[in-house]
Amino acid sequence: MSWVFLLLALAAFAVALNTSSVALAVVCLLVALAATVAWVLGLLAQRVGSLARDDSAMLDPAELRRLREQAEARRAAAEAAGAEPPQA
Repeated sequence: MSWVFLLLALAAFAVALNTSSVALAVVCLLVALAATVAWVLGLLAQRVGSLARDDSAMLDPAELRRLREQAEARRAAAEAAGAEPPQA
């Protein structure tokens, strides 16, 4: 979608350069500026979105609690066996 803004900006620049009306040239330059800014922001949003972590890889609180309970159970079993608990 961001490439549409680039094409719009180029078209607005072309119209601004070829027109003889000052008012139309100013409007086209403003449109070209806004489209260029939208294009750059779209590219940045795509880049940030591609670097974001997948939400499904995150642990929910119930899973985190279950993992903590398992670690505590292993620690308790190691202490009961007389072995030294593993250092984290």
